[in-house]
Amino acid sequence: MLDNKAKSNDLVGAALVLAKPVTENVGAGGVYTIQCFDKDGKLKWEAKSHNLVVNVGLQDMNTQYFKGSSYTAAWYVGLVTGPGSGTTFAAADTMSSHAGWTENVGYSNATRPAATFGTATTADPSVIDNSASPASFSINATSTIAGAFLVNNSTKGGTTGTLFSASDFQSPGDRSVVSADTLNVTCTFSLDAV
Repeated sequence: MLDNKAKSNDLVGAALVLAKPVTENVGAGGVYTIQCFDKDGKLKWEAKSHNLVVNVGLQDMNTQYFKGSSYTAAWYVGLVTGPGSGTTFAAADTMSSHAGWTENVGYSNATRPAATFGTATTADPSVIDNSASPASFSINATSTIAGAFLVNNSTKGGTTGTLFSASDFQSPGDRSVVSADTLNVTCTFSLDAV
């Protein structure tokens, strides 16, 4: 008698290996370019410095873009008084609370000059600036300028509104201005998918 037995097993296994996590990040930042012209229109100095986008600025950007229904941007440029050794900017700064710096109001403009931005580029990074119409300050006092800031309130010396960003001059540091000088400030801002 023949007794044949056969036994068979099938095993199937599966595994998912994620080689790289999927993340999406955005970097936000910008540069202030300040040019000082004397009473005859001659360029005296130029300074460029990177800005710090403060926490309330980041929150405002997110809120307006993702939650806002009818938003019209109105931004203004302010100047920061030197000397810079006592000038510090912090992510927690707001217009009502910024212990590390003071606004400079030594100019004849009745309000902070507007930052009139052009069209943002379609690229990575996407860049927007006010180079076609820099914010212009008519200086009427001898003082030291340590940097600049961007806020959505035009009140000269005011402490309300949303502070978006601030910048301290880099080397060689603070710059002097005298009455009859003109300061032109260009704000360049970029969003980069990193």
